[in-house]
Amino acid sequence: MKADARIAWILTRGSDRREWWRISLTTVGALLATGFALSAIAVAAVSGQVSIPYGHSLLNQPGQRAGVVVTLLLLLVPVLGFLGQCARIGAVHRDRRMAGLRLAGASPAQVRRICALESALACLAGSVGGFAVFAAVLTGSGHTPPPSAWAAFVVVVLVVPVVAALVSALALRRVVASPLGWVRRVRPERGHRTLLALLIPTVLIAAAAFLLVLRGSRLDAASFPLLVFAVVFLTGAGAVWAAGASAAFMGRRLTVRAKSPAVLIAAGRLRDDPWAAARTHAALLLVPVVGVGFVGVREVLLAGLRGGDYSADDLDFYTTGIDLAGAAVLVALVISLFGLAVGTAESLATRRRGLAAQTAAGVPHAVLARTLLLETALPLAPAVLLAGIGGMAVHLTYASLVAPGSVPSMLPLLVPVLVYAGCLLAAATSLPLLRRAAHPAELRFT
Repeated sequence: MKADARIAWILTRGSDRREWWRISLTTVGALLATGFALSAIAVAAVSGQVSIPYGHSLLNQPGQRAGVVVTLLLLLVPVLGFLGQCARIGAVHRDRRMAGLRLAGASPAQVRRICALESALACLAGSVGGFAVFAAVLTGSGHTPPPSAWAAFVVVVLVVPVVAALVSALALRRVVASPLGWVRRVRPERGHRTLLALLIPTVLIAAAAFLLVLRGSRLDAASFPLLVFAVVFLTGAGAVWAAGASAAFMGRRLTVRAKSPAVLIAAGRLRDDPWAAARTHAALLLVPVVGVGFVGVREVLLAGLRGGDYSADDLDFYTTGIDLAGAAVLVALVISLFGLAVGTAESLATRRRGLAAQTAAGVPHAVLARTLLLETALPLAPAVLLAGIGGMAVHLTYASLVAPGSVPSMLPLLVPVLVYAGCLLAAATSLPLLRRAAHPAELRFT
């Protein structure tokens, strides 16, 4: 391990310009993860009933602070997905160096370990920077956490690089650099693991539904959150599966029936690697589920607040909490879209020689640009649709329990459309890179 760490440090110091882009993105991801974790610890360290002049007294009560802590911790999910995308980019850009390590006698596992350590070094810089910014903000606010909280801060700074290294190793588990300099991607086997991932949330949904029926369909503090949690993760897992399955299906069908060159090229890509879209969109597809459910629940809550006898301070308290939860969903969406943009750029870097060959054969740049967008749009459409259905299930269940007989709001239906449009815009950010990646000069590396 010591020798691997030394090699990782030498490779990091000798990185070229493209490598420094990967290192910078990884550092930003680690900084965000550290900031969210440190903020959660700082809020959790507050004990008892206090008076904090932030968020209209949202942090004064222990129960309300617990909700803020859970929200901050859930924001780590898209950040970890983003770090996984950065690890894959690093593997593609370092294929020649990986081949050199294999020629020197390194095993595939050792190569992946060195890549993970490189990510850990970048994440250590990001976690230290995040701690410095957090400590400055904490000092400026005049709040002094207890010594146990400071000890937890130090643990977070050290744990974030370790978690990033594990995420990188997981992301690179299917990447094998051969001594001849090729990068081989093996599609993971599905089957039992996919069924297990769908079975566990299904059992949770059945248990929560049984509790609701047993208690006379009343809103219960234990059963309804369990139902929401299970629906969100079951729908997210189903959306990821729908992205891969639909990509395989459309790739096979459109390869035979497509008449447009862009559709034909995109179908061939989806047919050859249908689960690439599922890997890229895994963390992103949870956002429309949560977003649709949140917007629906928000409409129900606001309708109840407008119809109740509440003072102006009470209304500000509730609306501030709702708006902060919405801001957390938007932050998760932005991070996920950034990860999608990084994954699209990684895909272009992986296929730069094939794109250069297509350009040299006379394929117009406009056709390749449409192909890039279709590779994102085709498998993402059914996945986002399924995610929207899961979010609407949460909304309708909550509305039937809190306000039976009311007309459900249709505003949540706009969320999947906006998320889908945002995904296409995120993929379009890689179009300037496409012109350089598809240049015929890339053929000199073949």
